[in-house]
Amino acid sequence: MNSSIIAGSLLRQLKGQFLSNAAAGPVLYGQSPVILYGISFGGSRLLSTAAAESSKTSPLDQTAAKSTKPSSTGKFKVEKEVASYWGIEHNKLLKDDGTEWKWTSFRPWHAYTANTSVDLDKHHDPVTLGDRMMRLTVKALRWPTDIFFQRRYGCRAMMLETVAAVPGMVAGLHLHLRSLRRFEHTGGWIRALLEEAENERMHLMTFMEVSDPRWYERALVFTVQGIFFNAYLLAYILSPRLAHRMVGYLEEEAVHSYTEYLKDLDSGKIENVPAPTIAIDYWRLAPDATLRDVVVAVRADEAHHRDVNHFASDIYYNGLALKEVPAPLDYH
Repeated sequence: MNSSIIAGSLLRQLKGQFLSNAAAGPVLYGQSPVILYGISFGGSRLLSTAAAESSKTSPLDQTAAKSTKPSSTGKFKVEKEVASYWGIEHNKLLKDDGTEWKWTSFRPWHAYTANTSVDLDKHHDPVTLGDRMMRLTVKALRWPTDIFFQRRYGCRAMMLETVAAVPGMVAGLHLHLRSLRRFEHTGGWIRALLEEAENERMHLMTFMEVSDPRWYERALVFTVQGIFFNAYLLAYILSPRLAHRMVGYLEEEAVHSYTEYLKDLDSGKIENVPAPTIAIDYWRLAPDATLRDVVVAVRADEAHHRDVNHFASDIYYNGLALKEVPAPLDYH
């Protein structure tokens, strides 16, 4: 009873101060607001466990105004930055020519030069009934793609990469969860497969710079991704050998599609525009590189993905698990 009377008296005393603070405006940085059941009493300390010490800055206060500059309209514009309260800082990196590295999705040490000497004519001849089924499935999937996109290879490449980036992520996720459940290593295959998925995603980010997909093409990507992700996940759970074989055949078709893309570039049917900056940095291309150089690099990547997935399928075909054979890390 006495404690209730004391608490009520204390709140009445603070009422005027609270209202005056609310009328004056928001609490300035450096003050220590008190949180009591979601109510902030600026500058007052009711409970020692809820109030921040005046000598410390709360995490919310770490997001502070960097500077105040007048804009072209005469009004002041506040630029904000998130301070490194958690010790995480974004370090600026420089390229070899001294300019600032602008990409946050990949760093300079992730960039590489594509091995364009890879054999583009390699092909896996179906051996088992499952191999033949996967080969026919891929051929059947190519037919509607040829009709829909015809020779618009920019949008075709975009569509292809939205599908090609799924298998590596699904397989890597499956192996990751399996490794956790069984307390076992995977021979580096998780990293290899996730690298493949990321590489395919970077292909997509590149072609988004040179193509402008229409609204129905974006809708098609949304639909196909949802169907393909679930179908491939089920296939990988049932038979990783056949799942990898199917991706190997998909990559063979990708090599063929990019070869046709190059033919249209060489014949002048498609303008050989300058390469996007992201492609120049990712594949370490020459500053004056063109779209043709990008397509050559992407085709080489697809050929390497073809080899990795056929190799993985062969491992299962020989009665082994992926963990028993070292993964071809950084194979590109």
